[in-house]
Amino acid sequence: MLRPTEAKAEEARKKARDLFQRDRAKDAETVKERERAFDAQSQKTAKLKALRLARDAADEIVAAQTKAAATAAKPAAKKKTPKPR
Repeated sequence: MLRPTEAKAEEARKKARDLFQRDRAKDAETVKERERAFDAQSQKTAKLKALRLARDAADEIVAAQTKAAATAAKPAAKKKTPKPR
């Protein structure tokens, strides 16, 4: 049988151990939540980047088509031939 002081010490150790385990569990949950938030932000960033790249590619295609249409619409410039003297 434990002496009263040893019993109190054992009880204090058990309480401290329980508090420590509870704090570690909270910390682990906080880390998991932070990782989920980071993953969500990463997915959002990747989606926006893909949309931006697709928009830029579409803009380049439109610009190329516009340039080709403008070139085709212009009549060919006549070369001036020098007059014989």
